[in-house]
Formats: sequence, C-alpha cells, structure tokens
Amino acid sequence: MDGITFQKLRDIEARFAEVEASMSDASVVQDQPTYQKLAREAKEVGPIVERYRAYKDTLQELAKVQEMVKAEPDPELREMAHEETRTLEAKRNALDAEIPLLLVPKDPNDEKNVLLEIRAGTGGDEASLFAAEMFRMYQRFAERQGWKVDVVSQSRSGQGGIKEVIAMVEGDRVFSKLRYESGVHRVQRVPVTEGSGRIHTSAITVAVLPEAEEVDVKIEAKDLRVDTFCSSGPGGQSVNTTYSAVRITHLPTNTVVSCQDEKSQIKNREKAMKVLRSRLYEMALEQQQKAIASDRKSQVGSGDRSEKIRTYNFQQARVSDHRIGLTLHRLQEVLDGDLDEIVAGLIAHHQAEKLKTASPSGSRPGAATTR
Repeated sequence: MDGITFQKLRDIEARFAEVEASMSDASVVQDQPTYQKLAREAKEVGPIVERYRAYKDTLQELAKVQEMVKAEPDPELREMAHEETRTLEAKRNALDAEIPLLLVPKDPNDEKNVLLEIRAGTGGDEASLFAAEMFRMYQRFAERQGWKVDVVSQSRSGQGGIKEVIAMVEGDRVFSKLRYESGVHRVQRVPVTEGSGRIHTSAITVAVLPEAEEVDVKIEAKDLRVDTFCSSGPGGQSVNTTYSAVRITHLPTNTVVSCQDEKSQIKNREKAMKVLRSRLYEMALEQQQKAIASDRKSQVGSGDRSEKIRTYNFQQARVSDHRIGLTLHRLQEVLDGDLDEIVAGLIAHHQAEKLKTASPSGSRPGAATTR
C-alpha cells in the first residue's frame, strides 16, 4: 500500500474520530437532522476505519514476530514463529487488497430502488417467451434477496409471452446489484414453435433505472432580480397608483414571472414566487425525464442480437456474460434466480475498473509498506 493511500486512510480515521465525538455531544443528539447525517457518515466510513486499524495491528504484530524469528535460538520455537509469520502475511495481503476497494467512491444511486423494464427484441414470439422467463428469473432473484417486486405495467403476447413489462423493485441496495443487468440478453434454443428442431437466436432488452427522487427546486436570492411597477388596467379606482405589481426574473434560466392581481406588493411577490417555483419545478422535471430516457436508450441500444451482454444457451445449459468472460454451465439454476455469482463477478469487475482510475499515480497494488 503506497504512502498516498496511507495518508488518505489517516485522514479518514481522524474524521471518523471527529464524527464519533460529535455524536456523543448532547446538543447534537437533540438535533436529529444533524445527528442522522453524522450517523450516515459514520456508517459509511466505519468499515474503512475498521480495516485500516486491523491492517496497522497486523503490521505491528508481523514486525514483532519477524524479530522473534531472528532472535529465537530454539529451532522448534523458530518454526512456530515462521508459521505465525506466514499467517500474518496472508492477513496483511488480504487487507492490502480489500482496503483500496473500500476507498473507491460509491455511486449515490446504489441504495436506491429501481424501475426494471424488460422488452422483447429480435425474435418474434420466441423473444416474448424469453422475456417472460427473464422476468420470472428476476422475480426469483428478488425473493432470494428479500426484495419486493410490483408490476407497474405489462403487455402480454400469445403463448404466455411478454412484449413488455415494467416493475418497481424495492429493497436493500437494489440498484447496486441489478445495475449491470442493463443491456441485450440473447437466447439460443429450439423454440416450442419450431417443428424442424433448428436452434433460433432471439433477444430481449433489460433496462435498470434508479428510482427518480422528487425534484427539489432550490431558488437562491442571488439568482433573482425583482422589479416593482404600477399595476396596469382600466381607469378609475381599478388603477393601482402604487408600485405593488411585481416582476421576478430567475437569472440562470431567464424565466420571468409577473403578478399584479393583489394591491399588496408582498402578496404579489408571494404569488409570483409560487408561479416561479412551479415553472422551475416543471423545467427540472423535464430535464430529469430526458436524463432517464437517455439513460434507458444507452442501456438497451436497439435490441439487436449483436449488442448482447449475455447469452443463454439451452442446448449446452450454458450462461455466458461477455463483459467479464464468465461462463456457467448451470443454466436452470440461473433461471431459477441464482444470479449471485454473476452479480458478484460484475461488481468486482466494476470496482477493479474504478480502482484503476482512482488509484494514485505510481501505486503498486499489493505492495505493503510498513507505517
């Protein structure tokens, strides 16, 4: 482990101590929002601090035992010290590999529920039947995880197939485990409708979208220009000769709202702010929906067989994930919801890729430095 990583770990440990001290303060305990925020931070960095402290303890123990090996004259006791050295070195190496992965920044969406969308692609009725089987597979996987699956909409085809199904999956860290299922899934088998026994290749698309949070519209005072003017209208008593009308301009979006219905400038301003907030909410919601649509499109592509991320070959009872080169010869177990090995492999691959970009320049994973 390199010096830069050690410094990062020392900083995290110091911050963890600060958080623990703050959480024991009576005034913070009474301030529940602040306390909950600190509790979440402690929960997030706690495992890193625990492994770091275990790593430091292991290095200290290893140094002591290595000194014993050098100083011990008794061959039998020296061999016992050698054995303890090997045990401690294995523990050090395991922690040396684990800790950098814990330092990889987490995706803020990992804790979210997901909207699971499955659509039949190339292959006609056979693709629809495969879509139905895939949805059952994810339902069974969800049951194994203790998650809840609610169908939002479903379009069925003949022979028990599904043209499209959209479902909300709720539970613990759903997105973190399902996110890599997005893409084109290909099936190779003899369809039930095939009389000559020829193997057909069909495809479906899967999209896994993190549950969209309610759009929070924040309006900063510095982003507003407020102008007042006299109300316009018919003559006589209806004309307000005071500057009660209000025009508010939201500078970042150039959104302009005017209100002159009330005789009070304060009331007109309140109304104008409500209208402005509603318009900004609508704009933010539209942007959010565009982002979701773009994410969905990038996940599933065109649904063509050539865009596959995984192949399910029934003749060979084989499942192959082409992104990580993983092949399992237990197709039925996978279709029964046993996705643990595939999911674990994809998560490990993703973490390793992130670690490449997150690692400090010049670091040598696996090389331990005593601190």
